[in-house]
Amino acid sequence: MEPVVGAPIVADDAVRSVTVTVPATSANLGPGFDTLGLALSVYDTLTVSAFDDDRLEIEVAGSGAEEIATDADNLVFRSIAHVYADVGREVPGLRIHAVNGVPHGRGLGSSGAAVTAGILIAKGLLAGDVDLDDDALLRLATEMEGHPDNVAPALFGGLTIAWTGERGPQHKKLLVHRGVAPVVFVPGFTMSTSLARSLQPPQVSREDAVFNVSRSALLVAALTQSPELLLDATADRLHQDYRGPAMPETLRLVQALRAAGFAAVVSGAGPSVLVLADGPGARQRAVDVADAMTDTSWDAHMLAVDVRGGTVRDRAEGST
Repeated sequence: MEPVVGAPIVADDAVRSVTVTVPATSANLGPGFDTLGLALSVYDTLTVSAFDDDRLEIEVAGSGAEEIATDADNLVFRSIAHVYADVGREVPGLRIHAVNGVPHGRGLGSSGAAVTAGILIAKGLLAGDVDLDDDALLRLATEMEGHPDNVAPALFGGLTIAWTGERGPQHKKLLVHRGVAPVVFVPGFTMSTSLARSLQPPQVSREDAVFNVSRSALLVAALTQSPELLLDATADRLHQDYRGPAMPETLRLVQALRAAGFAAVVSGAGPSVLVLADGPGARQRAVDVADAMTDTSWDAHMLAVDVRGGTVRDRAEGST
């Protein structure tokens, strides 16, 4: 998941240029379906210049580059345009250079990262004309993404609890205990989020609902105060087993890791697997378990929890 290096030179005729960095995210974390999300230290970096014309130039390098639209259908551009329309401004000419480190189609929030990048690009380009606070950023990102559990940690970093209330999408950011050491196992195959969601039943039993409520509450405590509780806290009955038939290799790895005592969950809609280990030594033992799964090759990435979230820097002023 190493990004491709090399940013473009900003054109002399640019009205304004910004650089945005957005982290990968892992949503659900087991029982926290559509509610909990965690920012991870893998990043998309975009450099964008605005012009006094109607040009649209998009260049993409890194993960998914060959599949990403480079016209007005591009998700980053559509997210920028969504913000401009919301505040009643006309989208300027744009040159977008994206270097994608977040794996695409692997359950690590690549679409949420693209949406978040677009929202932050618009924030940076509009600075001094329109000021967008955190509530506005989350609302606009959720309108594009559909739900806030991936965009909240991408925007704000750390562990986030996201919900929708009378004031629209809301979030609470929490700091993760320093003893929590994430490792992500990324396979060579992808998974469609819409397919994964279609496999879930419209209703679940009261027993399963209560089970997940208890584990979600416990997970917040485990991640922030008591990492020794993570195995019990990451148990789930609402979505992972139902999605298993679409990604049997993922389910087998989760089961093998949990049987070995690791807090393993499907990352987002999958097919990547997230392990919330309790230290570097535990992470290596988890890698050994994955290496023993000879039917599938898993690329292990030992990561940190990103605490900053998305950042935007004006290239002229050097601000964040």
